[in-house]
Amino acid sequence: MKRFILCLLALGSALIAAERPNVLIIQTDEHNFRTLGCYRKLLPPEQAFIWGDGVKVETPHIDSIAERGAVCTRFYATSPVCTPSRAALMTGLYPQNTGSITNDLPLLDEMETFAAVLAANGYDNGYAGKWHLDGEAKPGWAPQRKFGFTDNRHMFNRGHWKKLGEDASGPKVAATSAKGEPNYDLAGADEKSFTTDFLIDRTIEFVRKQRATPFCYMVSIPDPHGPNTVRAPYDTMFDPAVFQQPKTALAKGDKLPSFAQVMQDRFNQRQMANYFGMVKCIDDNIGRLIAALKETGQLDHTILIFTSDHGDMCGEHGRHNKGIPCEGSARIPFVIAAPGLIQPGTIIHESLGTVDFKPTLLGMLGFKSKRDMQGRDASTLLKSGKAPADWTDQTFVRIGGTQKGAAGWLATFTQRHKLVLSPTDDPALFDLDTDPFEMKNLFHDPAQRDLIRTLAKGLEGYVSASGDPHAKSPAVMADLAWATSAAIEYSAPKRERVRRVKEKDE
Repeated sequence: MKRFILCLLALGSALIAAERPNVLIIQTDEHNFRTLGCYRKLLPPEQAFIWGDGVKVETPHIDSIAERGAVCTRFYATSPVCTPSRAALMTGLYPQNTGSITNDLPLLDEMETFAAVLAANGYDNGYAGKWHLDGEAKPGWAPQRKFGFTDNRHMFNRGHWKKLGEDASGPKVAATSAKGEPNYDLAGADEKSFTTDFLIDRTIEFVRKQRATPFCYMVSIPDPHGPNTVRAPYDTMFDPAVFQQPKTALAKGDKLPSFAQVMQDRFNQRQMANYFGMVKCIDDNIGRLIAALKETGQLDHTILIFTSDHGDMCGEHGRHNKGIPCEGSARIPFVIAAPGLIQPGTIIHESLGTVDFKPTLLGMLGFKSKRDMQGRDASTLLKSGKAPADWTDQTFVRIGGTQKGAAGWLATFTQRHKLVLSPTDDPALFDLDTDPFEMKNLFHDPAQRDLIRTLAKGLEGYVSASGDPHAKSPAVMADLAWATSAAIEYSAPKRERVRRVKEKDE
């Protein structure tokens, strides 16, 4: 009788586990949202095709995730550089509270990730690809601290390696210098060794594994971050001659703060053609992964998420890379298919950030965290397609503030506006409906005074609740005090001397 009861209990546990959906997260690195078809279709042509009329890369497989679920049109990196954005996504905390406020700073030991919560609820977890939360190790295979990702054999800490391999000793960078040091060489990379292909192969192996419990797997692809190189045939798939410099690089702008002022970075057509090639390679591999989920009968029982850690300006405002609050840098793709939970074709316009990811995923699954989180649970928004009555459409984004005089900023974004304050730069207000390319600073427009006050009050609450280090900046706090006050005339405070601090190589 005792054995019979135990068998029933085991069967019951297996059935409960079977009802829980798998979770599969695909994250890219430095990915401009305009390269995805599911975003272009929601934009007018002048915003969808900024590199030339009709110049695009087709992404049918990523688009299919959006078609089966939701696309979030205003999803932002909580801090648009690698380590702090990833830390926010993993923990549901703002970067300054994770230990990883800037690149290469390790996540604090005591942090609870979403993977740890899922593991505690019976999930079989794994991770492949770039991690960038374990300090300066490079590549740093299989970090000792797993943070809930039990199988992290194919996780590496840092680097944008183009060619990977594996032998009896484990995975390795397959391109090395004459001295045996790993490098970013592409020579000889093919559909098995090119990093994107290699990591998706490892993901498919994990997906095909027979198990009695649900799984959570995250694959973090280091492309389309530079170096802008890609294996054949993607290296010649796009004609460099058709790429044009974005028009914002040729415009002057109106009262722009330094972060948005047009620079004269050289626009490299070949680099953009290869960037598109990397995106196409990623999409084709996601097609292989989706096919594996179909073959194993798991597609309709898997929450499938595609996102990135931050964007890339890709020539807008004459700039490249990230680290600024402009859309190309801070706005990232986020599409999610959750069969039975999210209605296919859902479009979410409310602003969200990577800090909202953990509470939202746990809300979707019905799990509780043992730790406080600072992000918002947007699961009701995703499932209903409508914001709850108590929803406030403000997402807080920040960078820097860790060294006196170092360039940095903090901001509040809504689906239409963004207010940006900085210890070293003039305040900025942009209206994305009337000025989608952020070429006109409205901060000094008297007609915007009430809007500024509303946005600033939200930002004031964020600073107080989150312990943002920008609270130590007299200039930021003076701007915030004026913005939340009834005062009309603005008087600029004395600003800290600008000292650029370059993020370390990722």
